[in-house]
Amino acid sequence: MIPMWSDIVKTALNEDIGRGDVTTNTLIPAGSEIEAVVIAKEDMVVCGIPMMAEVFRQLDKRVRMLPEAPDGTGVRAGNTICTLRGPGRAILTGERVALNFLQNLSAIATLTRQYVEQVAGSQTKVVDTRKTTPGLRLLQKYAVRVGGGHNHRMGLDDGVLIKENHIAIAGGITEAINQVREATCHLQQIEVECETLEQVSEAIDAGTQIILLDNMTLKQIEKAVQLVDGRAILEASGNVMLSTVREIASTGVNLISVGALTHSAGSKDVSLRIIGDKSLKK
Repeated sequence: MIPMWSDIVKTALNEDIGRGDVTTNTLIPAGSEIEAVVIAKEDMVVCGIPMMAEVFRQLDKRVRMLPEAPDGTGVRAGNTICTLRGPGRAILTGERVALNFLQNLSAIATLTRQYVEQVAGSQTKVVDTRKTTPGLRLLQKYAVRVGGGHNHRMGLDDGVLIKENHIAIAGGITEAINQVREATCHLQQIEVECETLEQVSEAIDAGTQIILLDNMTLKQIEKAVQLVDGRAILEASGNVMLSTVREIASTGVNLISVGALTHSAGSKDVSLRIIGDKSLKK
């Protein structure tokens, strides 16, 4: 478990439990043990098992979680994802937080897998963006990797990406690149966002290593690939959908960034159910 994941889980539990689980602590006797299963209610790529385990570890280390579908596994509706055994109070108190992680991360992994499958056979990689839920970026980008995708910048300190507002303030693409080059070391690659083929030409002439083709049409992307001719990494971005991603990949771009992987994946439907008439023991 990465330490930062533990912190995210701790924050989520504090948010949900507050001063204590009034309902569970009233209805479930102390010392009671239960067995429960987490079931997929729709087809999905499972993601979030380590976070679920951390939820129950923080609540009570005696809870045993037995995964039947590790992260990255495709499951069908009705399949059991994992079994939980241990103190009933900890399992029921942690239920919602654990399932929240599982539902959201599985949705991201599932959607990412769909995009990756669409570009199979090409040399193009599907990457995410910084359009993540505040506080959950580390987990959501992990889910993208589980789904077979790749990560773009983790944060603003992760790399240089000169966007339209930077260009406007700097006075142009060349000026912006020159200023960044003077302020950073020789190992730092520079990516520039371009909206037109003219900007692509300027960025190449100025020596950028990566070009983001922002909201360009398919024909523009094809022309940009020809224009650059391998002199820079090309990333297509903007209005990318499952129905269009394969066609975009066919142009020969190196990367396709998809904000929807994290900001529009939603949640997958899962359920936790106590099993057996005698699963609750005093």
